[in-house]
Amino acid sequence: MKNKQLLLDNIDNVHTTEMGIDRIKKNLKLDTDNVVEYCKNKVLDKNCNIYKQGKNWYCEIDNIIITINSYSYTIITAHIKK
Repeated sequence: MKNKQLLLDNIDNVHTTEMGIDRIKKNLKLDTDNVVEYCKNKVLDKNCNIYKQGKNWYCEIDNIIITINSYSYTIITAHIKK
C-alpha cells in the first residue's frame, strides 16, 4: 500500500474528462454538474479508505468506489459497490 498522503497533497490536480463526468453521474445517479468537487469531497472525508493498486488510486466511502489515475490524477470512474 502506497502513501495516501500523496493523493491528498495533490487533490487540487484531480480532474476528469467530459465523458468521465457523464459516466460518473450515471453510475452514482448524481444530480449535480460539479462531479469533480463531489468526488474530491468524498476523497477528503476522514472516513475514506484510500489505497493504491497498480497505476490507480481507489477511494472507498459511503458504499462507492472512486478510481483515480495515480499519474495524471484523472478520475477514471466511480461506481456503487456491489
